Amino acid sequence: MVKPDPKIWTSDRFSENRIADYKPFNFVDGEGVRCSLYVSGCLFACKGCYNKKIQSFSYGKPYTKELENRIIEDLREPYCQGLTLLGGEPFLNTSVTLPLVKKIREEFGHTKDIWSWTGYIWEELMEESLDKMRLLSYLDVLVDGRFELSKLDLNLQFRGSSNQRIIDVPKSLKSGNVILWERGIDQ
Repeated sequence: MVKPDPKIWTSDRFSENRIADYKPFNFVDGEGVRCSLYVSGCLFACKGCYNKKIQSFSYGKPYTKELENRIIEDLREPYCQGLTLLGGEPFLNTSVTLPLVKKIREEFGHTKDIWSWTGYIWEELMEESLDKMRLLSYLDVLVDGRFELSKLDLNLQFRGSSNQRIIDVPKSLKSGNVILWERGIDQ
């Protein structure tokens, strides 16, 4: 299993500011109706990754201001609960993800929630670069941990393998310990 190199795996070193896909108004990438941004590039290369083709940082198309504006407009829909960041690896694409989540907070405050998946575990993120910590500070829910094929469980809520956790980010940051998301039904 690949382990991250703290403060060496950085967005400015790897990200090409590309996205693999944007899916508005879906029901699978978190709670409620969501807009999902799939960023390109991941260094974890988990065996059995379901998004293997987007592990390349050069996959997909450039992230644009037009797409950012569309995401904001889509989030204006009253039935849309929030944004989900996936990949690829959102924490290795903070040049894309950080400005977007800042804008969402400016536009909507906390009326829209922000989720992210990551191959990092919480404890690794606590030792990481400032941009990763800033991104984390804007999130409501984080699904952490690398996908482990040997721990595959298709019955898990919002996760692929049993080592992954659904974390309440604000409560965890405040307490200094991992606090699991209270609406997690199979933790």
